[in-house]
Amino acid sequence: MGWGNIFRRRVKVFSLAVLIYLDYKALQKRDKFMKSKEKREVLWKRAHERNAKRVRNLMIQSEGLWVKLGQYLSTRADVLPSAYISLLKQLQDSLPPRPLQEVCHTIERELRKSMKELFLDFDENSLATASIAQVHRATLIDGRKVVVKVQHEDIKRIILEDLKDAKSIVDWIAWAEPQYNFNPMIDEWCKEAPKELDFNHEAVMMIGSGGSKIGSCSDHIWVLVVVYALWLWRLWHGAVMAMEALLVALLCCSGELGCCRDESDENTRTVSKNLGCASKYDSDKPINQVDVLIPEVIQSTEKVLILEYMDGIRLNDLESLEACGVNKQKVVEEITRAYAHQIYVDGFFNGDPHPGNFLVSKEPPHHPVLLDFGLTKKISSSMKQSLAKMFLASAEGDHVALLSSFAEMGLKLRLDLPEQAMDVTSVFFRASTPANEAAEYVKSLDERRTRNMKVLQEKMNLSQKEVKRFNPIDAFPGDMVIFSRVVNLLRGLSSTLDVRIVYQDIMRPFAESVLQEKIAKGPSSSAQWIYDTPAHSDVEAKLRQILVELGNKDKILGIQVCAYKDGEVIIDTAAGVLGRYDPRPVQPDSLFPVFSVTKGIAAGMLHWLVDNGYVVVIETFTVNTGSRIRELLPYLWFVTKCHILACRKLNLDESIANIWPEFGTNGKNLIKVHHVLNHTAGLQNALANLREEHPLLLTDWDECLKRIAMSAPETEPGQVQLYHYLSFGWLCGGIIEHASGKKFQEILEEAIVRPLNIEGELYIGIPPGVESRLAALTIDKDDFSKLSKIGSLSVLPSTFQPENISQLATTLPALFNMLNVRRAIIPAANGHCSARALARYYAALVDRGLVPPPHSSLSTPLLGSHPHIPKFSSEITSKTQNGKKSKAVSSASKKKENGYEQKTKQSKDSKDRGGGRESNSDGYTRIAIDSTSGSSGSSNTSSPDESLASTNDSRKNNVTKIFNNPRIHDEFMGMGEYSNLVLPDGKFGLGFRRLSSSDGSCTGFGHSGMGGSTGFCDIENRFAIAVTLNKMSFGTVTSKIIQFVCSELNVPSPDEFSGVAAGEELSIARPLIN
Repeated sequence: MGWGNIFRRRVKVFSLAVLIYLDYKALQKRDKFMKSKEKREVLWKRAHERNAKRVRNLMIQSEGLWVKLGQYLSTRADVLPSAYISLLKQLQDSLPPRPLQEVCHTIERELRKSMKELFLDFDENSLATASIAQVHRATLIDGRKVVVKVQHEDIKRIILEDLKDAKSIVDWIAWAEPQYNFNPMIDEWCKEAPKELDFNHEAVMMIGSGGSKIGSCSDHIWVLVVVYALWLWRLWHGAVMAMEALLVALLCCSGELGCCRDESDENTRTVSKNLGCASKYDSDKPINQVDVLIPEVIQSTEKVLILEYMDGIRLNDLESLEACGVNKQKVVEEITRAYAHQIYVDGFFNGDPHPGNFLVSKEPPHHPVLLDFGLTKKISSSMKQSLAKMFLASAEGDHVALLSSFAEMGLKLRLDLPEQAMDVTSVFFRASTPANEAAEYVKSLDERRTRNMKVLQEKMNLSQKEVKRFNPIDAFPGDMVIFSRVVNLLRGLSSTLDVRIVYQDIMRPFAESVLQEKIAKGPSSSAQWIYDTPAHSDVEAKLRQILVELGNKDKILGIQVCAYKDGEVIIDTAAGVLGRYDPRPVQPDSLFPVFSVTKGIAAGMLHWLVDNGYVVVIETFTVNTGSRIRELLPYLWFVTKCHILACRKLNLDESIANIWPEFGTNGKNLIKVHHVLNHTAGLQNALANLREEHPLLLTDWDECLKRIAMSAPETEPGQVQLYHYLSFGWLCGGIIEHASGKKFQEILEEAIVRPLNIEGELYIGIPPGVESRLAALTIDKDDFSKLSKIGSLSVLPSTFQPENISQLATTLPALFNMLNVRRAIIPAANGHCSARALARYYAALVDRGLVPPPHSSLSTPLLGSHPHIPKFSSEITSKTQNGKKSKAVSSASKKKENGYEQKTKQSKDSKDRGGGRESNSDGYTRIAIDSTSGSSGSSNTSSPDESLASTNDSRKNNVTKIFNNPRIHDEFMGMGEYSNLVLPDGKFGLGFRRLSSSDGSCTGFGHSGMGGSTGFCDIENRFAIAVTLNKMSFGTVTSKIIQFVCSELNVPSPDEFSGVAAGEELSIARPLIN
């Protein structure tokens, strides 16, 4: 091709691009002034037909790269107008054929034999003509029926020149739309394009799997296809484009492209056997076999490929398919299965599934025939796992696994938008849409994208112009590009055939098979199933064997267990994996969602406010200085200008309306703080409807506080104890914020996180940056099926009976795996913590608030080593009854620093907590505890305060207590002088579940969560334990663990965890649901 021809070719391409652009822009302006919808539709239809003809004619004349572009566009019936689809279909295999003389000359030159020496018969009429080659039917000398694929003359030079034109277009796009900069792609194209035009590569692809990378022009072309499709879409829809176009464009931001060249001696049997279509070679069938056929390779050179002839119907010949009674739905489903198998099972797949590359056998059962392996891709085992995890995370709505898969495959985001990332991948893997429904669906995608761009603009504080130029992708893996191309082409294929394919259902088993290799087999297949840290005691060593047994029975997915005895760590074990589709190991610092275990933490925060002297603004009034002072003597008081704030210390008997004025509506003025903690406030079903009607409204903290303040009680306060399974958290949270004048999470940090040195391992509403440590929830379906055997329970509200819980349990993992839900403040159900942080909390509570020595250094990473940087806005202001605002005042601020006080003398109560106990009297032996952990061999025999004194130098903070009330245990459990604040014989004290021994005596307190996570302490034995897990069950696993540990320590097991002896199941009369 001479320079003059190249120049004329370029002029045609760019002239047509400008012509079409101006045509649509003119129509856009005209459209604004037309009122009739029918007339507008007619004008747009004519414009599409007119420009589609122009595009098709140019592509036929230009051949090369532009035909590939047209082939891709012709498959996207779900995106492009029908006029383009119908006209561009001709490019799939109906191009004008090259002269027979040229074809024969190429064959003879390549095979070095005459046509007569090669063939008994050679059909002069081509079966199909495509962009790079055309195909003829023939009969070999030995009588075999074959097809001969012959490359066009001079096609390599044409392709390379087209790439230069593509480079110019991409430069223009990058200038006009900086977020779509494809220059790295084009550079890679120009380097790799010459390698594509070698049919030896295609032959090798068809007879094996594995090998090294080479470039593929077909691969390169698809990015230009996307650019062109995106450009057309913008023309006829203005500035708004389909979200899918955005996704596909983003997928092309960077990375290496290529197809695989196999250098092994594998033959057709390998590929066919991978796909389960090799019955004629072997009777053994692989798992997840698919019913497709692949022609055998007879001979190949750089420009000629001879294949076994298979008689079939073109997939785009709809009339013939209908005449033969072909089930189009089944055919496309089988093709989809074949590609899922190639991608997820083999890691070696054909990247060009357009209709022209398929046949359907004429004889029943009408198997699909896969053709043209010019573009194939081999991906590594790690990339297979990442792609599988991405697919399954999208299907499950698991934000954490999705972001993990992005990181593993090398996709880097420039900003924190997990919800939008999930939204995009959900669209990417959505069910296909028949062509007649595509327009409406694409319109909905446009609207969704507009909303997402608004979120991006607000989050990044960008102007309208800046947001259009912002690219949220920092790096993108090349392997992902062909994968996305395949999914998009399959969707276009189903739309062309007017069938609906649910990709998540079809591809899921194949994706699961990749991860199941690492996850499903549990500890039997992984020596690292138990996280490798030294055991703290012989009890922990034995416990690990129990966990392995439960793991082998598929009762555990991921778990942490931590226990303290006499103020020291005796167990800190992590095992399993982070999620059903996330094979990363659970570590001691992994964060588990613990549901209602969070209530025990929220209750502790409220008790801390009471204990530390936070005050409540009772009344604001204007007086002359010095007047009415006598009336204020019972209160703390001070004068600011002419306003007097009457205040008093927060107490459990305080009316909530005094603290939170908005709360005193709809008959709630009689509800007091202790009613909330004792679950007797009468608001047990408040906001319960949000779960079903507006589940994401649960994430709006301010709105939930507003709604709970407007709710009405169902029963008189203090009369009936019914579990406030959701409302408890908002009630406690509202009291905490209004009493303290601070954010809920700020009090959490001040009262618990900092004093206990558990930074980064306890959150109620996780911050960005901890996603890599999050465990994902799943359910034990067999275990939860037992709920159907349980009748109504009197301690539970009407909306939280077993039949409701059974339905709720199936939806909870999907909801609480969503990152926006994890980031929400839901103090009744949304805590995220490690078992060691939770155990340390209860170890402090069991010693009346005394902070334990530093956590064991045997557990790595060290507890408290993670940064804990919550972000708080300005202080909350408390509203008085007359609506004026003022800051809350702390009467204890002069005595305390950071909300907790240094212990100065030994408490009388400490003498009753096991002092003088022999080191081995508990039936366990410590194992080589490092002295740096703050433990010593004699620490068992000392009092809590003496133990603390001996380790004072090793503490991060001085010896501290987070509670000062010597009767704080009675306060927690509603006993002694606090018994009048709780309902007699109720299961709950003041915020905590009372735990009893088999003889009925109260031994301690704690709180469990739905699914099995728990934390509690035994007061007399100075024992605290926490269990966190991500496979939600009926409590069987948790009960077995607690019973075993308690029996080894000679500590009575709480009655709530009884009923599970060796081989027994948990009594279904006492499910762990709170």
